[in-house]
Formats: sequence, structure tokens, C-alpha cells
Amino acid sequence: MDAVRVALLREVLAGTEWVQSTRRFAGTLRGAVTPHGGGLLLVGSAGYEPWHLAAHLDDEAAWSGLPELSPTLVRHRVPGGAPAHLAVGLGRLAAAGRGETLLVVTPEQPGAGLLERVHDARRNGATVLALDGGDRDLHTLAHDALAASPAPPDGTDAASAGLDLDTVQHLVSAAAGENSLPAPRGHRRFRDRLARLTDRLTAPPPPRW
Repeated sequence: MDAVRVALLREVLAGTEWVQSTRRFAGTLRGAVTPHGGGLLLVGSAGYEPWHLAAHLDDEAAWSGLPELSPTLVRHRVPGGAPAHLAVGLGRLAAAGRGETLLVVTPEQPGAGLLERVHDARRNGATVLALDGGDRDLHTLAHDALAASPAPPDGTDAASAGLDLDTVQHLVSAAAGENSLPAPRGHRRFRDRLARLTDRLTAPPPPRW
């Protein structure tokens, strides 16, 4: 999701808690890694690998001039022949400690094995953050956590539905690379903002100038 679409999404979400919540969490993430010059470890569950967020944070690190945001993706299974930056296994978490930040991202339950590793990392001094579906045990271990909304039942109105984890990740990664907050916008009905966003995203591109 590019910067224009992130801005339009924030316009749709103006007046909800999501813009403020994702900015707050992004501020926590940025504040954790910047003083230590990096040390960001990103890990998912056995069934969910947050490579998409890893790529977005890497982009934000380059665009914002904040290399500290570039994460190390920690993987449950490392395939043979993987390049060095994609060949970091769970053993890396055993070495996590003071000055490092462990960001756990998963829409599903993290599992007992991962929770134990996260607990050890926190005990060794690492800062633990969580972007997930609201797992109670993981939130207990985390210094800060943000839960995405569960999938809404069929027929749920868009205005009452929350945000899925992928969308929350886009907002957090974009906010982490920003230098300032925009001025607040006036309040409009959620449906009106959603309709306006749809019109703008489906409109043909402007002519060349």
C-alpha cells in the first residue's frame, strides 16, 4: 500500500480509534529501536510469517532515513538455500536481550513454544511488542500491544467492521517512518468517507502535466 492509499485510508478512518492507535503503537516501536540503533527482530507464528511487514518496514527505513526500522525476520522454518537475510531461525530469539526489540505479529494463537521464547527474551531485557488478534497470553508478555479486529460475520456492515491485521500493519509501518503528525480533520460519517475513498481509488489517473 503506497503513501497515497495510506492517506486515503486514514481519511476514511478519521474519527475512529484506529488512526490514533496505530500511530501510538508506531511511536512505541520507533522509540524502542531508535535509541539503540536498531536491533528489531520480527517474528510470526508457525503458521503465519510476517514477511509483508518486514518488507514495508525495510522500505520505511530507507525512505525516512531511519535504518533502525529495518527488521531481521526470524523464521520458524528456514528453507535450504535461503539468502542470509532470510535464513535467521528461531535460535536468534535465545540471544535477544537488552537493547533489542522483539515484534511478534500473528493473527492466530502464537503457540506455547513461541510464548516461551518471547518470555525468555523479555526476561533477558528485550522490549516485546505485539501486533495480533488479541491473544491474552501474548499481551501479558508484551510491553505494548495492538490487536486487530476479528473477521466480521457475513453480512456485517462496513461501518461497524474493524480492521484486519494486514491493514493494521500497513498503518503502523507507514506511521513508524513519519516525522510528524498531520493536522486533525473534521468529522464525517464513516460511510461517506468510505464512498469517497472508493471513488478516488477507482478514478482514472489524471492527464500528464
